[in-house]
Amino acid sequence: MKIDPRSLKKTEAYFMLIGAINPRPIAWISTVGEDGAFNLAPFSFFQGISAKPPVICFSTTTKRDGGKKDTLLNIESGKDFVINTVPEDLAEKMNQTSAEYAPGVDEFKEVGLRPIKSEIVKSPRLEESPVNLECQLRQVLQFGEDPDVGFLIIGDVVQIHVKDEYYVDGQIDGAKIKNIGRLWGKAYCRLTEVFEMNRPGAP
Repeated sequence: MKIDPRSLKKTEAYFMLIGAINPRPIAWISTVGEDGAFNLAPFSFFQGISAKPPVICFSTTTKRDGGKKDTLLNIESGKDFVINTVPEDLAEKMNQTSAEYAPGVDEFKEVGLRPIKSEIVKSPRLEESPVNLECQLRQVLQFGEDPDVGFLIIGDVVQIHVKDEYYVDGQIDGAKIKNIGRLWGKAYCRLTEVFEMNRPGAP
């Protein structure tokens, strides 16, 4: 099967990508709007770019009506955001925050979660999350033309918060956190089986 991506509609291309790229980590992004309203929404096109300096990125498309999502609008105006990780026990609440709430609606309140003050950025952290990454906006890149637009948000990690029980010997214990991953369609995955391989030396 050969598929020319130029022949695909936006939704067709999206489903093709999420079927090929999985599992994907989930960035649960918290921001604050110009009106002071908090926002919390998940994004699974998410990745680290650099370790020193620590730089991450995630991407978003437009809303169904073609407008920018609240997360992007808040980041463009406030120049910062927080990435919160998503363990198994927060999966349902994370899913609830993926709905397209009206502008100004506080998803923390809607789903019963607690925002707490960050140390460096204005955007709040999610208290229930095991790991929070405070980020300052570095750059927003735009791809495509209206209404099929994609945005890549790049941020510098300026503060890392890890709950004590998940910080072991100077590292984050991923097995204890049990973050979930995004798959295809409605599917998610759990961290239930892990295997190790030593990296081979060059021939």
